[in-house]
Amino acid sequence: MTITKRFWIALVFSIPMLIGMILMPFGIMVPGSEWIQFVLTTIVMAVAARPFIQSAWASFKKHHSNMDTLVAIGTAVAYIYSIYAMFTGQAVFFESAAFVITFVLLGQVFEERMRNNASNAIEKLVDLQAKEAEVMRDGKLVKIPLDQVVKGDLIRVKPGQKIAVDGVITEGSSTVDESMVTGESMPVAKKIGDKVIGSTINSNGTFMFKAEKVGSDTMLSQIVELVKKAQNSHAPIQNLTDKVSEIFVPAVLILSILTFLVWYVFLGATIAKALIFAVSVVVIACPCALGLATPTALMVGTGRGAKMGILIKNGEVLEEVNDVKTVVMDKTGTITNGKPEVTDIVGNEKQVLTIAASLEESSEHPLATAIMDKAKTENIQANAASDFSAVEGKGVTALVDNQKAFVGNDKMLSDVEIDSKLQEKMIQLQNEAKTVVFVGVDKKIIGLIAIQDAPKATSKEAIATLKARGLRTVMLTGDNQRVAEAIAKEVGIDEVIADVLPGDKADHVEALQKNGKVAFVGDGINDAPALTMADVGIAMGSGTDIAIESGGIVLMKNDLRDVAKALELSRKTFNRIKLNLFWAFIYNVLGIPVAAGLFFAVGLSLSPELAGLAMAFSSLSVVTSSVLLNKSKIEPKVALD
Repeated sequence: MTITKRFWIALVFSIPMLIGMILMPFGIMVPGSEWIQFVLTTIVMAVAARPFIQSAWASFKKHHSNMDTLVAIGTAVAYIYSIYAMFTGQAVFFESAAFVITFVLLGQVFEERMRNNASNAIEKLVDLQAKEAEVMRDGKLVKIPLDQVVKGDLIRVKPGQKIAVDGVITEGSSTVDESMVTGESMPVAKKIGDKVIGSTINSNGTFMFKAEKVGSDTMLSQIVELVKKAQNSHAPIQNLTDKVSEIFVPAVLILSILTFLVWYVFLGATIAKALIFAVSVVVIACPCALGLATPTALMVGTGRGAKMGILIKNGEVLEEVNDVKTVVMDKTGTITNGKPEVTDIVGNEKQVLTIAASLEESSEHPLATAIMDKAKTENIQANAASDFSAVEGKGVTALVDNQKAFVGNDKMLSDVEIDSKLQEKMIQLQNEAKTVVFVGVDKKIIGLIAIQDAPKATSKEAIATLKARGLRTVMLTGDNQRVAEAIAKEVGIDEVIADVLPGDKADHVEALQKNGKVAFVGDGINDAPALTMADVGIAMGSGTDIAIESGGIVLMKNDLRDVAKALELSRKTFNRIKLNLFWAFIYNVLGIPVAAGLFFAVGLSLSPELAGLAMAFSSLSVVTSSVLLNKSKIEPKVALD
């Protein structure tokens, strides 16, 4: 039976007792009211309270206690004593047991509604999916259900239609509204070769695209799965809460027994009155709000992040973010656009470009792509190459026209001489923030190719924002020191670590961790070890699958400004968890003395049912505090020079 149904049963069977309590001061007594209360409370205990009792008993058998232990013991004592009192002609308080159950369930209904709202937000994401697709089958375009689309299908999308699955445009161009997936409000221009995301909306053009990811592999499906996992995960601070509860529950039970003994033995109160104080202590101390503090804030924070295009993959990240001192960034594709272009060719342009294209034809490196694009533009045909060999972090070698040729960076020049003019030209190009690639044949440099990957328009602002937060910024790149420093100077990076081989990135991150916790931002396959090594791994959503899998936070927009937003959102979510825990704990600490009758002499006391109501509102306050996280300002503004 659902929590909501149990709450309504408890409420419906408690209301007659409430009416009886209201009529009592006016001298109106219902005949047989004690038996009516007994029957109504028995139904509440048997139906609505059963899960509390079952949970408490299961914990007891394992020599543990939990939040349900307090609810079960408090209501069971009130119920059993009232049966005894009814047969011995003493005052009963069946209504206390019934109302405590009702109000505890009210608090749980708040929590369930909170969870449902988070789940509904995810379901709305799923509902954004297209229901069908216009697919090329046997030379004809036919409409088929979405679940029949397979990888490799050619799909047509008209203006205003939803894109069915993830893929690459093969024909036509358009602008696409990707806001529901990336949080980017402006439509994105798309042309042949560009990737499109399933469930986004085509704006004004008609295009064909090839399906690359379908079903659970689509980006939207992965977002939904990541958000679900994050919302069901636990921040390590939750472990502290669980440990506190384990100590807190037995302590409260002991305090409750002491309260009864003090009132009954030392102060001479009746059994009924002493029990009321004892049960009130048990009920008011029930740490339900403590249990809500972490999951509610986590659900709101991760849900808001998903809407902003920031996926927080688990609760552990939230704690780590608070202590981050240094943000380390990869250069290519993270600080820069990731689309290098050839800007200068030194030497015999045709010969240099022909040799370079022959070697780079089978490479997938971004610099190789830039060289091949330039060769294509200049209508230069690559020659056949054999004995191809890639040297990690240095370049490539192969036989071209029976001559050993190489293309690479200065790490390949250990046994090759370079004349002074080329040396001067190399330094000049590197100081212009251009990466210089050496092209050689038979241990002789025949020319240079300068390639530039310009910084993103938003990188300078993003780094200024991070520095304004007191964070140290570091660029970690395999590029040349001069090029890296030129880029760093342009965007405002504090420190540069250049000439780093792909396999060494994680070692540099580990070294930086000696001075405090490190966040690493990257997007490539070679960034995966560093993303895993860092205390907080932040993967750019445009990156490789392995990089995204390695990151604790994923930025769906390829925008470095979202790093600051992700860190701020994580920090505010964790701070809200701490605030919730503080108020929940303080509430219990302050409520126990009142419930124990410490202020009874001045007319301040709490009956069990009022203690239950107060506890329900404590849970509501924690849920409300978490919901207000949606209103917190996340977007920082930093003035640039």
